[in-house]
Amino acid sequence: MRYNPDSQERRRSERFPLNQPALIYAKDKGSGVTECKGRVVNMSSSGILFTTEKEFLPGRRLEIAVAWPTKLDGRCPLKLVVKGRVVRCEGNQVAVEIERSEFRTRGSTRFED
Repeated sequence: MRYNPDSQERRRSERFPLNQPALIYAKDKGSGVTECKGRVVNMSSSGILFTTEKEFLPGRRLEIAVAWPTKLDGRCPLKLVVKGRVVRCEGNQVAVEIERSEFRTRGSTRFED
């Protein structure tokens, strides 16, 4: 999909479906960190869409750890850690603009399918 400034489509990069579990972290002022589980619907190089039971307001900064579907050297589980801000929350779907991302080894996992 190419970006067309005249269309109503605002995404500038193609989204790819990714049905993977995720852990979402949000720092709360004075009360620590809120952690909840979610599931990635799709993602691109600039954004990620996931479902979760928690509602996040636009502008909220989140860290999302995604269980990556392939392993490093076929042996070591990976996770993609994304940091960004919420741009939209509709029902149980949350869209986040990616500001930073990196792959990490997963080690002992808390992800559940």
